[in-house]
Amino acid sequence: MEGSATRVLIDGSPLTIDEVVAVAHGDAAVAVGPDLDARMTPARELVKQVIARDETVYGITTGFGALSGTRIPPERAWDLQYDLIRSHAAGVGSLLDTATVRAMLLCRARTLAQGHSGVRTKIVKRLIDMISANVIPAVPSQGSVGASGDLAPFAHLALPIIGEGFVLTATGTEPASDALDRLGWEPLDLKAKEGLSLLNGTEGMLAQGCLAVHRARHLVDAADAACALSVEALMGSSRPFDPRIHELRPHPGQLASAARIASLLEGSAIDASHHDNFAHKVQDAYSLRCAPQVHGAVRDTIRHAAEVFTRELGAVVDNPIVFAETGEFVSAGNFHGQPLAFALDFLSIAITEIGSISERRTDRLLDPDRSWGLTPFLANEPGVESGYMITQYTAAAIVAENRVLAHPASVESIPTSGLQEDHVSMGWGAARKLDQIITNTERVVAVELMCAAQGVEQRQLDPAPGTARVHDHVRSVCPPLVTDRPPGPDIERIADLVGTGVFSFSLD
Repeated sequence: MEGSATRVLIDGSPLTIDEVVAVAHGDAAVAVGPDLDARMTPARELVKQVIARDETVYGITTGFGALSGTRIPPERAWDLQYDLIRSHAAGVGSLLDTATVRAMLLCRARTLAQGHSGVRTKIVKRLIDMISANVIPAVPSQGSVGASGDLAPFAHLALPIIGEGFVLTATGTEPASDALDRLGWEPLDLKAKEGLSLLNGTEGMLAQGCLAVHRARHLVDAADAACALSVEALMGSSRPFDPRIHELRPHPGQLASAARIASLLEGSAIDASHHDNFAHKVQDAYSLRCAPQVHGAVRDTIRHAAEVFTRELGAVVDNPIVFAETGEFVSAGNFHGQPLAFALDFLSIAITEIGSISERRTDRLLDPDRSWGLTPFLANEPGVESGYMITQYTAAAIVAENRVLAHPASVESIPTSGLQEDHVSMGWGAARKLDQIITNTERVVAVELMCAAQGVEQRQLDPAPGTARVHDHVRSVCPPLVTDRPPGPDIERIADLVGTGVFSFSLD
């Protein structure tokens, strides 16, 4: 695979998380590699030979799942593929967003391009053409158990290829056939195994995982920034971020978060005003001085998940797998989503903790007994005004919701397909929960950023250059609190800012 900031090449080689994210958000174009035919043709020829010899091969001349023992005559092998897609399009619920579906199309094209699925090159080309023309299938968000692949979501993804189903529009959906007609595209005629290969695999949860890692990296950077701003607002100490401390416990994430918070606080007049006054405070609360240990553990979890997803971006996850060089079709279980499900659940737990510790810092900023001289609830006229009192309620409510969502989906296997698929990963559900947890936590951190910015202003001393930059980003979408106003819109605007990655700025 060759890629750049503007172009990703699909030739059967691995992708990177950054490439998936770039294509998902429309920041990179996609093209088919020049040697794709040579890579894919041998396996396709083997499928054709199996049909000609009337051999028994799962999914080609047999039914699927619990119906794998049903023999399909060669002349019905093509009907089998269409019926498979139609019958498996059983998804329900709200539709996935455009970025997620674009990522799914890309990841599915990459898998098929590896040459172990036995499909024609035109299938991969159509998937890429759909991304390029922004013909994005309407894919419901519920219906996958993450075992024999993300079957229902991928069936909805595949329907437009045969001119059926729906695609997304600016205002809703339209029949895929209408979109194909506008482009002058003919529906593809599926051959043996192609319907099955369009459905089998982990790329649904993988696509969501790649996007989640990208968002999580921005989020933990924003949490470090919020913590540094809170340290200043609460007249906290910069000493717990001394690199010597963290070199004695050298977890990579802890070292990274400690260094980032320390850099953000460097040159702070607020910190200097009490830095050498040991009577000021003996110790700060855990939510301040243990932030590198907590945020850092989250960073390490993100890194682990990224490693899992990166391996999967170079994996063959179809079934059966075609080994053209030996003439074999091997039915196995590479479509099972357990490695991804665990990583997605680990991320959910980790991101939940970012929200948990952030809410504790917000509570200290608002409590007059623990805020070291800030006005109660940061109000300008406490009593008459409530200031940001209820924003902590919002953060607390969201943290409580995240704790429920963080329950692992990967331990909740429910057998399917007449007990043929008697253990499933539930990785799709893990991915959907993680998406909500990240969105929730962006709002929790937004509350802290909003309160910390207000608190720093009350100190009437210059913050550090780094935290001043954080403060300015907050103020670009949220003006100072002069009199009471509804804080909800401000929280949403700051949360949107967190999602853009503006708090991931370089400190060099």
